[in-house]
Amino acid sequence: MTIALIGGSGLDRLPGLTITAEHLVEDRWGRPSDAVLAGDLAGRRVLFLARHGRSHHLAPHRINYRANLWALKSLGAERIYAFAAVGGITAAMTPGRLVLPHQVIDYTSGRETSFLDGSDGPVGHIDFTEPYAPLLRQDLLAAAIDAGLDLLPMAVYGVTQGPRLETAAEIERMACDGCDLVGMTGMPEAALARELELPYACCAIVANRAAGRAGDALISMAEIDAVLARGREQVALLLAQLLRRD
Repeated sequence: MTIALIGGSGLDRLPGLTITAEHLVEDRWGRPSDAVLAGDLAGRRVLFLARHGRSHHLAPHRINYRANLWALKSLGAERIYAFAAVGGITAAMTPGRLVLPHQVIDYTSGRETSFLDGSDGPVGHIDFTEPYAPLLRQDLLAAAIDAGLDLLPMAVYGVTQGPRLETAAEIERMACDGCDLVGMTGMPEAALARELELPYACCAIVANRAAGRAGDALISMAEIDAVLARGREQVALLLAQLLRRD
């Protein structure tokens, strides 16, 4: 079973990964965010792709999500675990928490969202009732328990366009819609994986309280970076346990 890992903001390097090859893939969907790294992690062969590029040069709306997913599929990926930095909307979503979204609401616009839109073959439709693969979610939860990590098992992930952060009014609207988390990269990534029949799950790291959810305090990028540095350590423990279990 070939596992692919997608890293987001603050996770554009994978601690413990011994790189054995770099694959520069370009096909009819264009060029992915960066080379796909093949290597060994916790004794397992994995593929790794930095969603924003290893130099973090791609804004969320500029990412070629179709090229990213197609590249991983073409290199033999059979399941995908994606990691993302997000803002916390509801009270339980405090900075530093690991969260396993179970649902998504897409607020993005203007992105290339499908392989099945008729641009390169027939139009197709996928069932997206449950956007994340239940088996992969179960594996992540079990790995977190084994590693002694506190992983919140359910959350609704609201995906915004970016790259700017949201207004307090936008976050209030999202809270009314039922969102627990806000981020910029969850879609169309999850839907594209479903179109390619790649089981996909997302593990989110809460980097900050969303706009207006921490009183009058402004969002500090320095504080976000510090939280994500600690988050990388948790992700490394989670992945080591996950790969040992698989």
